[in-house]
Amino acid sequence: MNLLIIIITTFFVATTGLQTDQPADDLFLILSSDNAETQMMAMVLATQSFNQDVTVRILLCGEAGDLALKDSESPNFKPADRSPKDLLTGLLNRGATVEVCGIYLPNRTVEESDLMDGIGVAAPPEVAAYMKLANVRLMTF
Repeated sequence: MNLLIIIITTFFVATTGLQTDQPADDLFLILSSDNAETQMMAMVLATQSFNQDVTVRILLCGEAGDLALKDSESPNFKPADRSPKDLLTGLLNRGATVEVCGIYLPNRTVEESDLMDGIGVAAPPEVAAYMKLANVRLMTF
């Protein structure tokens, strides 16, 4: 009986470890904080994930949506002396998907033409379907 418990426990630990050690194929980052330091950390983690061959999709909502505007600025942070906007631009240029929430533009005095090139407007039904996928890890800031 003890041997059976050991075998079952070993199997459980081994298979659980395999499941948790495997990274998700996609990172879905939802950023809504207006705090520049929080925005920076979100962009740092998204960049590090992208650097480790994880597909990155970013949804900017609320005041964080302002990062997507062509004329917006954000402060630089040490040690890299870069800003959240710099990292967002870098991710966008490297192929990450970046969108503003579907309700961002209709509730501001800006238009889609005010967004940086390559940034789209998310469609809620499509985002909901994406979030259901098993290979998507969700991170919110």
